Amino acid sequence: MRDFHDQSRAHRGHRHDAEGWEGRRRGGRMRRGDIRTALLAILAEEPGHGYDVIQRLEEKTSGAWRPSPGSVYPSLQLLEDEGLAHSGEHDGKRVYEVTESGREEAARRIEEAGGTPWEIAGRNDTRVGEFRNAIRQLLVASKQVSASGNQQQVERMLEILKRARKEIYTMLAED
Repeated sequence: MRDFHDQSRAHRGHRHDAEGWEGRRRGGRMRRGDIRTALLAILAEEPGHGYDVIQRLEEKTSGAWRPSPGSVYPSLQLLEDEGLAHSGEHDGKRVYEVTESGREEAARRIEEAGGTPWEIAGRNDTRVGEFRNAIRQLLVASKQVSASGNQQQVERMLEILKRARKEIYTMLAED
């Protein structure tokens, strides 16, 4: 069992866990302008602080897109610097609200793109949230086996995972 734990730790740096998919949709990362449009659209609906905005974007995409704080906070600051949003303290948190020019910019960007980033992504990829949930559940079950299972159970789990991977590649090869 020790080898399995060591391998699991070694792969954490690759960020293939649930957070490793953040900012992604089918076909790669969200386009550069998507975070800007998404933030303006979210703030046009309701003011919010950075973490709140991240959560609302994740909800809008059914878990398919969770932008990182490293992309959200600087973008919010830039929107404020450009006069498209303004912020104030509320309950000890910096809350952002879209300005009228920000509302106009959001509407223009959404119209030009043909919808919000989550609507556009949803047209092409309707099951990403379901996929992420299935992967998350598989990871939880695998961790349980590795933590509390005996050597025989760990070996059986590894064989199941190898078979699943082979079946997926076989499916892809059939297309």
